[in-house]
Amino acid sequence: MSVARTVLLVLTALLVALPAAPAAAAAGYPNPGRVTGDIGVHDPSVVKRPDGSYLVAHTGDGIALKTSTDRTAFRNAGSAFPGGAPWTTSYTAGSRSLWAPDISYHNGRYYLYYSASTFGSRHSAIFLATSASGGSGTWTNQGLVVESRDSDNFNAIDPNLVVDEQGRWWLSFGSFWSGIKLIALDPATGLRQGSGMTAIAGRGGGAIEAPYIVKRGQYYYQFVSFDFCCRGASSTYRVVVGRSTSVTGPYADRSGVPMNSGGGTEILAGHGSVHGPGHEAVLADNDGDLLFYHYYADNGAALLGVNRLTYDAAGWPVVV
Repeated sequence: MSVARTVLLVLTALLVALPAAPAAAAAGYPNPGRVTGDIGVHDPSVVKRPDGSYLVAHTGDGIALKTSTDRTAFRNAGSAFPGGAPWTTSYTAGSRSLWAPDISYHNGRYYLYYSASTFGSRHSAIFLATSASGGSGTWTNQGLVVESRDSDNFNAIDPNLVVDEQGRWWLSFGSFWSGIKLIALDPATGLRQGSGMTAIAGRGGGAIEAPYIVKRGQYYYQFVSFDFCCRGASSTYRVVVGRSTSVTGPYADRSGVPMNSGGGTEILAGHGSVHGPGHEAVLADNDGDLLFYHYYADNGAALLGVNRLTYDAAGWPVVV
């Protein structure tokens, strides 16, 4: 047997004996950070309260709520509308389940934008509720913000409020169809201002959802989820991002591809036992930015994911 063949066989035996590299490391994406307690969530949004605790809102009957004092241990905190939200049922076919809330805190009040729809339908609406405390049962319906009909080429779900550097309020939203839209809001009421609507991301009718916009430095970053949620461990959701110097766009990815033409730089995708991570939200905390999202475990359960979010030398987000 030649020396070369002997060496090759030895190396092969060593490689077989070594443990396999973790899938997360192989994929280049980190696993979710440690969270405990009641972490079953879908479409999470989070706000830091004045007392330093955290309030999470997510899809569920009457909009489900969770709280945490340390960003690690979470507990059930009831729902925003424990008595139901009858003003939404014409969009939900009578279901109490309300989707994809966006929670924030401004001027001493909590603002909750949320979706009412049925799966696969464009007969959808986004509503606003406000609360002084954010607690279960304390939310007051402020009314309809924007709706879509089956004849429209957009879908009024997945809202996200962004306040620009001039103090103007905007709501991004959308799913599939013609993509993600942006409308102006009246800061005095939180409701729609005017009839204008700007397209800020799209995939030609393909799978795009869950916009979330934040301003960091000179850029507005638009995070969205590509591909498919809601399929348990078979979900293919992944998080991509583009940026613009204007809140209204145009947004482009790292390669310069416009987000209105399908562009988006991937920053998180499924790996190992983390399936379909997406419907992301960004929280600016004392120790830096955090990415909140849901993902599916091997058994199909939707769970809360939390990771740190840093920015590289070129100013692009990196999940760590």
